[in-house]
Amino acid sequence: MPKSALVLILVAAGPISASAAGSEDDFKAAYAAAEAANKEAGKLRNQWTTTANTLAAAKKAADAGDFDKATASAKEAEALAKASIFQATSEKTRWREMEIR
Repeated sequence: MPKSALVLILVAAGPISASAAGSEDDFKAAYAAAEAANKEAGKLRNQWTTTANTLAAAKKAADAGDFDKATASAKEAEALAKASIFQATSEKTRWREMEIR
């Protein structure tokens, strides 16, 4: 996937900052969305290890009671999972364009 496409996806996912977070409920919603996106990436057989690491960091921050950091990490994990979904779907047909003829 071109680097510019990944950057575009991450930017479109919205701001990812500690100040964008809040309560435990915010974290739970963000984490659930990230897990759902990661599960979809798994169905496409294109889960990124960075997504799993970011989900783990979100869980660790939540366990420590830092819901601002946990929510930000969960939102980042969701953006990564969505980028992996985009990669998987776009590469389904793009490989033909790269085929030597």
